[in-house]
Amino acid sequence: QVQLGESGGGLVQAGGSLRLSCVVSGGTFSEYVMGWFRQVPGKEREFVASISRSGTFDEYEDSVKGRFTISRENAKNTVYLEMNSLKPEDTAVYYCRGWRGFFYGAYSDSVWGQGTQVTVSS
Repeated sequence: QVQLGESGGGLVQAGGSLRLSCVVSGGTFSEYVMGWFRQVPGKEREFVASISRSGTFDEYEDSVKGRFTISRENAKNTVYLEMNSLKPEDTAVYYCRGWRGFFYGAYSDSVWGQGTQVTVSS
């Protein structure tokens, strides 16, 4: 019953910025850790960033540290990914993901959004 909807992707030149949004419906947003993943053809979907239920803690993949910022606004049931200083290698489909736990090294009760395309031109 929980659904995630991403938006904000598009085409941008290298060095530019985009803000992705993910709206969660059908569940209690504050119960979910939220994150962003990305995938390009022929490669595994990879972790980009995550943020705790309270918004207090966040984590980033090394290649985006200092450039991307994840945040959440619980009153709007929304998680964001601010993407700055974009590089062509950031081009991918970006997916929003929520999960209620991470037990024994595995995500628990997770749900994925449909994805939004980000294309960075050189």
